[in-house]
Amino acid sequence: MTGTLDGVLVADFSRVLAGPYATMLLADLGADVVKVERPGAGDDTRAWGPPYDHDGTATYYLSVNRNKRSVTLDLTDPDDLAVARDLAHRADVIVQNFRPGTMERYGLGHADIAVANPRAVYCSITGFGSGAGADRPGYDLLVQAVGGLMSVTGTRPGEPVKVGVAVVDVITGLHATVGILAALRHRQVTGAGQHVEVNLLSSLLSALVNQASGYVAAGVVPGILGNAHPSIVPYELLPTADRPLAVAVGTDAQFGALCRALGIPAVAEDPRYVSNADRVRHRETLITTLSERTALRSADDLAAALSRLGVPCGPVNDLAGAFSLATELGLAPVVEIPGPERPQPVRQVAHPITLSGAPAVYHRRPPRLGEHTAEVLAWLASGKPGGPAAEES
Repeated sequence: MTGTLDGVLVADFSRVLAGPYATMLLADLGADVVKVERPGAGDDTRAWGPPYDHDGTATYYLSVNRNKRSVTLDLTDPDDLAVARDLAHRADVIVQNFRPGTMERYGLGHADIAVANPRAVYCSITGFGSGAGADRPGYDLLVQAVGGLMSVTGTRPGEPVKVGVAVVDVITGLHATVGILAALRHRQVTGAGQHVEVNLLSSLLSALVNQASGYVAAGVVPGILGNAHPSIVPYELLPTADRPLAVAVGTDAQFGALCRALGIPAVAEDPRYVSNADRVRHRETLITTLSERTALRSADDLAAALSRLGVPCGPVNDLAGAFSLATELGLAPVVEIPGPERPQPVRQVAHPITLSGAPAVYHRRPPRLGEHTAEVLAWLASGKPGGPAAEES
């Protein structure tokens, strides 16, 4: 079975996370992705360990590089640069996340590629755009700080904390994927490629959604609320007899059910708590009242009782618990990709999108450095259309 992007050749000059995540998503959907890496070192994340898998490969690198071919090219070497240009001139999509101006120095910038390959979709990923912020390096921690995310994340005011994963890189990679797919659709209609630009800061500001809207539309600068929500109450962790329980009450009906389950139905009729707006205004007294009741029962007992009444809730799982839950729910969160010369398959997190007609494919484990250089060079030398994948069909 082929993917929805079968026949799309992606020249991937990106490294670390945002770009490789985007190109992996495209590869899962059938695109033929050729990952261009530095000889001897490769993608930075190849060295970002521990942890390592059973084959000694950094799991960070494994997380975003399946379904790709790896070629090693030194862009400062004239012969290797000629190969890189040939690849870019024949690709449907080019993805790069160098600092602005770097690809241009090698004749691989958008303006250069557009002349030789006007149908190409060229995606540039930067930290702060290609204008006044072009010289600023883009790192997820930095953007979480200067982009406002840390100002609303933490246990209490004055103690900002980063999110426990490079979420800005992931969001930017998703935005890059959406932009690339939109540009491919535009090319299908018009025949013309275009330049897709995404940056970490703009992606984060967009992803701040209601918090950003509160500032832009109403001038409200939010602060740290810990696990609480600025506009919904109760929507946070509540104590139980053994471990915290997340309770996400989004409607008045759910609040009434919560109060009944806790044996305090009159609280739902209290004028201070009748509507969500009332509950937000009287957050502290309400949370105190609820916590006194939830602390008397175990998390599992309370979760079962609340779930039966349609109140969204659940314990705080570690990753083992999270994957166990997804498995129990039939979501099949893990896939295993076999490969030659490996005693065991590579275990990977499954692609998150389900397509009934052309689901994600898992046909290639994350490549070893330069593993496919010879075959890609042979395909380029042959002048045959269709990309390296055409040689396999």
